[in-house]
Amino acid sequence: MPADEVPEPYRSLLVHKHHMTVAVEQFYGSAVDVRVIACRREGDEYARKILLALKEGARRVVQFGLVRINLGVCPEPVRAAIVEGKTPLGRVLIQHNMLRRIEPLMFLRATLAPTMAEWFRVAPGTETYGRIGVIYTGTRPAVEVLEILAPVG
Repeated sequence: MPADEVPEPYRSLLVHKHHMTVAVEQFYGSAVDVRVIACRREGDEYARKILLALKEGARRVVQFGLVRINLGVCPEPVRAAIVEGKTPLGRVLIQHNMLRRIEPLMFLRATLAPTMAEWFRVAPGTETYGRIGVIYTGTRPAVEVLEILAPVG
């Protein structure tokens, strides 16, 4: 869907060129932790399915993500932190001052299937919003990402 059709508060959370880690932490007023649900690595290609959950309170899940990372463009400390899976990707890149440019490619409305609805603690069929984007290091694409937000309100 076009960016200008994404309703608030999702537009503020998705239509920008910042890391989603930062956006959701600002929106919820809490740091987030990452939970890696599944991952695979083949050479320099690393992919994972993740949930971001609030660190405080009920540790509510606020985002689902699918991420494919070209580890070959990352310095060793960044590769190690990413593969370790204990820190959200955005925070890893920021902490290591890795040059990055985030380009959202498209925005989408998603109807939640039972598993994702369970993660977000909502009814199956609930609608929410997300984005697909690429994170560049310099001019090279390093990360492809699908990010789906928990329904708000």
